[in-house]
Amino acid sequence: MQRSLRAARIATFAYFALNGLVLGMWVVHIPTIEHRAGISHAVLGSLLLLLGGGAFAGMQLVGPLADRFGARTVVPLSAALCSAAVVLPGLARSGWTLGAALLALGLGNGCLDVSMNAHAVQVEHGYRRPVMSSFHAVYSLGAVAASLVGARTLSWGWSAPVTLGGTALVGIAAAAAAAPALLPRASSPGKPGKPGEAGEGTAAEGAPRTARRRTPPRIWGLAAIALMVMLCEGVANDWSVLSVRDVLDASAATAALAYGAFSTAMTAGRFVTDRVAARFGPVAVVRYGASTAAAGMAAVVCSPWIPLALAGWTVFGIGLSGCVPQLFSAAGHTDKDAAGAHVSRVAGLGYLGMLAGPAIIGALTRLMPLNVTFLLPLGFCVIAAAASGLVGVPSPVHDLDRPERARTAPTTS
Repeated sequence: MQRSLRAARIATFAYFALNGLVLGMWVVHIPTIEHRAGISHAVLGSLLLLLGGGAFAGMQLVGPLADRFGARTVVPLSAALCSAAVVLPGLARSGWTLGAALLALGLGNGCLDVSMNAHAVQVEHGYRRPVMSSFHAVYSLGAVAASLVGARTLSWGWSAPVTLGGTALVGIAAAAAAAPALLPRASSPGKPGKPGEAGEGTAAEGAPRTARRRTPPRIWGLAAIALMVMLCEGVANDWSVLSVRDVLDASAATAALAYGAFSTAMTAGRFVTDRVAARFGPVAVVRYGASTAAAGMAAVVCSPWIPLALAGWTVFGIGLSGCVPQLFSAAGHTDKDAAGAHVSRVAGLGYLGMLAGPAIIGALTRLMPLNVTFLLPLGFCVIAAAASGLVGVPSPVHDLDRPERARTAPTTS
């Protein structure tokens, strides 16, 4: 069983990397696709809302499907859909066709996002220790790989349809190759089960099946925290460079370091968060992580010097790096039989926050200086730290200090 659990973990890494690669390839080709479709920046900005809307719809659709049919069925299909859809924007010749293509890409991305996170919860349950953050770190590595591959193919003069078509073929092949290693729905991860056997948190404990379908208030609380934290990420993605350039009058090359510092800190932080969560618990990760992010943002708001602002964006990334994985993990472990539906709620509201954050900051700049608008994400970090107790869910993943848990924990690494 340990060997199959290790294989499932590797397969989950593959799907996260694939998701980062596919979306990264779309981002790299945005200027080329915009020119090919013959649209303005303003039209493109409006069409991107369809990408977000499709993703939100996909998240809400696939969550219950993952619970019903299992990850081994839903994750590969979602990955294939997301991979196939990435070629569509490259074929668009007008705003209408690009809008339809982005809607399809968003739908595939939303389906893959929730289904692979639901399976990651299942793998983490089997390991009896935190492993969620490392999956999100590998997603970032997939995006980095896309930027490198995309830059090379563009320098060679490859067209968007050719490059994105190749990405689609690679993605579909990878989705099919990794599928057999995914954990079956009928077995509890890390512990062989029997079909129809009641697991932890199932209806067999006496709760009516219809009641189990209701979303618990705690999940909505986690979703609200996810909205705030992912709004902060969206602000950093879209406004970090502009803040250093416009507020501190930095050069374009220097300003670009702000996003580089943030994204590098996010990736590095997620590679170490699992060990921190295993030692101190998920509540501490969110509480002190969000507090650290607030301190970093305070430095950005108040800094009169470029180096201090860059350091602030770095600290902001380190602080936020472990928060979202802990929220997804807590949602999935609340009831493993409804993990997909619960993760879809948290991921869906979080994704809306990531989309809304940059737009809200843009609107606020009409009323106040850009650096002052960052008091909004700073305040959200403070609220997330104060509400971090919601992340604490009784689970085998975070209870290794108990002797009975330690004896049954797999030694797989």
